[in-house]
Amino acid sequence: MVESANNFFSSDEMSVRGGQGSDEVLVSQAVWDYLAAAGQPWLIDFQDKQGLSAGIIRRGERGGCCAVRLRPIEGSRSGGGPGMMEEGPISNETRKAFIDLCRCARKEMSKQDGGPKRKRSLLPCVGVGVLEGDGEGSLLPPQPPQPRRSQRQQQRYKKPAEEEACVVLSNSTSHNESGQRKKDNMEVSCSMMASSHNQSHSEADDYTSCSICMGDMVERTTLERCGHAFCRLCLDQAFKVKRACPVCRQVYGQLIGNQPATGCMMVERDPDLELPGHEGYGCICIIYSFPPGLQAPEHPNPGVRYPGTDRVAYLPDSPEGNRVLGLLRRAFEQRLIFTIGTSMTTGMHNVITWNDIHHKTSIWGGPHCFGYPDPTYLVRVTEELREKGIAAD
Repeated sequence: MVESANNFFSSDEMSVRGGQGSDEVLVSQAVWDYLAAAGQPWLIDFQDKQGLSAGIIRRGERGGCCAVRLRPIEGSRSGGGPGMMEEGPISNETRKAFIDLCRCARKEMSKQDGGPKRKRSLLPCVGVGVLEGDGEGSLLPPQPPQPRRSQRQQQRYKKPAEEEACVVLSNSTSHNESGQRKKDNMEVSCSMMASSHNQSHSEADDYTSCSICMGDMVERTTLERCGHAFCRLCLDQAFKVKRACPVCRQVYGQLIGNQPATGCMMVERDPDLELPGHEGYGCICIIYSFPPGLQAPEHPNPGVRYPGTDRVAYLPDSPEGNRVLGLLRRAFEQRLIFTIGTSMTTGMHNVITWNDIHHKTSIWGGPHCFGYPDPTYLVRVTEELREKGIAAD
């Protein structure tokens, strides 16, 4: 279960502090406060359906936006043994579901406020996508009845002739087989036209609206690498929490984590030990060692003591294995391999845990035992490192 920690950092610290993985979502403080109060039933329903818990892990200095971490609820996933990765990245579908929840909360806030859609003082939430407000199982109440219009207004809002023809065709009945076939073809054509219209409308909204505040673009700023665009002020606030694109998580600049600074990483090689699936090569043994210490200001509970730990991981002594070893060295230097939190295997608080970069802590047993053989492991860990800004030159 994620604990909501009221951690406040200065702007300078937040511009470089990261150390979290792809289970983070940037949300405005106003939207999160709404979900924690009036919208709590929505949040509880989301957590029950997804098997996750959501909680604040970092707040902006001025309350503009905050980082929310999504983690599996204890007991909702199969347990593991020693060396298990305590935390893993959540799926894109789960991230989108939470983003949609925030968008619904923002819409409901706008309705209750009765004010304009755009509010520049607060950042509503991060994400792309809209939940329907009047569908079955919707989080929002049904739309209020539309006011009566005059004949002139009715002409203005009259549907196009093509859509009217579709309605007439769909409501008419015919006993002629050829007429029925023509009717079906027309309905399919009209459905495709409506779908194309909705898609183009959604793409236009994405281009003109900011996916952080959900309002119109103000001083449009486009990120160079991924091409996603946001309001300048919204992007500045988001980068104070984490210097990564709020949509695709592309890292900008060097990401620095909160791994304890007193640890060391040692490498040993055994040419006679072959890992299953990598026959013909020796074995690289990586030894991580951390003495006990006190949590620093960037940790969940500053001043609280944490125990020391030693971890061992294995790589094949092949060209691909040595390439991954070099990336892991860079990640360790940037304090991204470990963090301090709650162990998902033991349930202990204030301990050193893995930080979303998977390691093979066993030689044998395959993926279920965090060992070899695992044909796609080197590719997967390379992608995990890339998401944290660690890539081959």
